[in-house]
Amino acid sequence: MKKRSMDEMDRLSIEAFKEADKNPIVLVLDNVRSLNNVGSAFRTADAFLVEKIYLCGITGTPPHREIHKTALGATESVSWEYREHTLELIRELRKSGYRVCALEQAAHSTPLHRFQAKPNQPYALVFGNEVFGVHEEVLLAADHVLEIPQLGTKHSLNISVTIGIALWDLVCKTEGLEK
Repeated sequence: MKKRSMDEMDRLSIEAFKEADKNPIVLVLDNVRSLNNVGSAFRTADAFLVEKIYLCGITGTPPHREIHKTALGATESVSWEYREHTLELIRELRKSGYRVCALEQAAHSTPLHRFQAKPNQPYALVFGNEVFGVHEEVLLAADHVLEIPQLGTKHSLNISVTIGIALWDLVCKTEGLEK
């Protein structure tokens, strides 16, 4: 077994990425404080052909050295927009046909592996602050609250890991790998 070279991976150029059909998914970062987590969100969004990232509240925005360090150039390929108020954005996304899914440990949440996603349905995945999570008002406005079941002693995953798991799951369920 030999690792593939960069040329053998046949990755999209930034221009080709921008013109490619995207998976109908947006990420919403609700007051994420770590710029490294923001950069990781960009990198993961690029990997799964996500439409856009919304950076809300105190979430840092490009250009920033710490974001760039983990994004590895994905701030150039993935569309993004800053919004001051997450709840207003969620309401707009719902009116535009997005099903809003907040990732949070909450009463009556749906385990991620049991969530029935539909192909061609636009989704907005909301990820919250590393300490306080997704704001309660945003949870109440969401269509679904999804939770990644955990089996060990720790009660949470890093947001960048959560984004990766949730995007992989949703892209698989919506047949987004077929692009």
